[in-house]
Amino acid sequence: MKKFLIPVSAFLLCVSAASAWASPGTVLRNEQLFSQPTSGSRVEANVAKGASVNILSKQGGWLRVTAGRSTGWIRLLSVRAGAGGSGGSGVGDVFGAATTRSDPSRVVAVAGLRGLNDEDLKQAKFNAGELARLEAGTVTTSQAQSFAKQSGLASVNVPGLPEPRPAQPSSSWENN
Repeated sequence: MKKFLIPVSAFLLCVSAASAWASPGTVLRNEQLFSQPTSGSRVEANVAKGASVNILSKQGGWLRVTAGRSTGWIRLLSVRAGAGGSGGSGVGDVFGAATTRSDPSRVVAVAGLRGLNDEDLKQAKFNAGELARLEAGTVTTSQAQSFAKQSGLASVNVPGLPEPRPAQPSSSWENN
């Protein structure tokens, strides 16, 4: 009996330690939990706006979370990390900078979220299926014009940018 108790205790200790490392978060909009970090994977559950989640890990632009009894992947920008909800202060909020308004007294620059790191880029491979899926969404000029007409959109001619010219030196010493 003691031989069985030690591995079970070790397992429970690991599970409790892992849950202690999870950080709280709040869902910012009605979302789905996916089985994999891709929107093409199976939907595990639906999560309502304002629901509390525990953030387990991050991969690219996705977070692995638990919401109630469900565990799955949700888009990074759909979750605000921290226990304060969408109105919290965001102190120590790793993901909050991309999802909340900043304090006007602080200067915060967020260039954007690509969801890719150096390792992802090094391991990138051509995917013909994804390219075909992308190209399947193309439309002809006449289809686009028909859609615009049905939607009440009007055509506008936008003048092109002038051709680039070589830079002119601003002073005579730059010519030397």
